[in-house]
Amino acid sequence: MPSSTITLTAADGVKSSAYVAEPSGTPKGAIVVLQEIFGVNSHIRGVADGYAAAGYLAVAPSTFDRVERDIQLGYAANDMTEGMRLKGAVEALPAPGVLQDIQAAVDYAAKAGKVGIVGYCWGGLLVWRSAEQVRGLSAAVAYYGGGMTVGSEPSRRPAVPTMAHFGDQDAHISVESVKALEQAHPEVEVHLYAANHGFNCDQRGSWNAGAAATALERSLYHFGKYVG
Repeated sequence: MPSSTITLTAADGVKSSAYVAEPSGTPKGAIVVLQEIFGVNSHIRGVADGYAAAGYLAVAPSTFDRVERDIQLGYAANDMTEGMRLKGAVEALPAPGVLQDIQAAVDYAAKAGKVGIVGYCWGGLLVWRSAEQVRGLSAAVAYYGGGMTVGSEPSRRPAVPTMAHFGDQDAHISVESVKALEQAHPEVEVHLYAANHGFNCDQRGSWNAGAAATALERSLYHFGKYVG
């Protein structure tokens, strides 16, 4: 799959980078891929490549660029600490903050047709917010979105068909809060796996090949139905 790094310009003029993976033929649509707290690292680029292999134009914007550029972290304890610091800095930005960079990615991706969005961990939370607030989306999929089941987040109303994947062994997201989200949002397709937080990432100890494969199959079906 041909890939490149592009520069996106948000409505407020802030520039950010994005990794772009292109399908071999005419794209059947586009998928915006939102990073974890570890940056657009080799794992997230691999996820984007996978969506390109499935026939989509995949765009993975660097959602840390507003606070610090060129961030690519691993999954060790010190990487986790650094990622949490950067996430905190982005979350502290005045609204709409990073949603402007996600909007710029969606606007760019729209040249390929309809646009879906998928995100992991912090990216899952950003997908949940994007499903309500970002224009031009046709579908959304959140993986273990940390924070989306607590506080004021469950009161959001997604404007597009949304799917959410969670692990029942996730120490960061309680099963009770997932069930409450599901009850509050009968329109959202919620899936719970016998897995831990980060089960989709084959670079983490919490990787669960079976859960990852099933979640991807469901996500591709969702995007096939609503994006193309």
